[in-house]
Amino acid sequence: MPFNFPIFLTWLRIAVIPLLVGIYYIPDGIFSLVEKNLIATALFVGAAFTDWLDGYLARRWAQSSNFGAFLDPVADKLIVAAALLVLLNFDRVSVWVALIIIGREITISALREWMAQIGASASVAVHFLGKIKTTVQLIAISFLLFDSTLFGMVNCALVGKYLIIIAAVITLWSMFYYLKKAWPVIVSKAS
Repeated sequence: MPFNFPIFLTWLRIAVIPLLVGIYYIPDGIFSLVEKNLIATALFVGAAFTDWLDGYLARRWAQSSNFGAFLDPVADKLIVAAALLVLLNFDRVSVWVALIIIGREITISALREWMAQIGASASVAVHFLGKIKTTVQLIAISFLLFDSTLFGMVNCALVGKYLIIIAAVITLWSMFYYLKKAWPVIVSKAS
């Protein structure tokens, strides 16, 4: 298993998950809900930034590896799922939105694994639509975690609520895109 700075950043993103969830279990006498939201948002935004940074550094420093290519999307999916569960617990996101986003990630991960086993992983390679989906999800979740007014003008809860619905629509769109790309191979291998 290779270890380099980009992989360290990916592991760091995974390590943030218990902190992101655990901050909400600290007694209210230590941190108020507003402070917990701020800390959770900072952890999540920092983790989202490392998602971009680890990929950039891996390419720039020629430190890409199969392990890094495996671990990076796992870290992304875990932190998004953890944040969605926190948001669901506080009734800041609908169950159907969380199910769409988490269900899509499970479906496409399983599809990619199966396609790799049959030597057809190129048909479900990462597409620009998937990157847009991830970006909108990360922005929406950041707003929903913050859950306050930003700069006295931006109602983050309201903006986040609309953005997460847009993210859910793009998430479904990207799932159907990947399934459509894989469908000919699925049909040919199903018999």
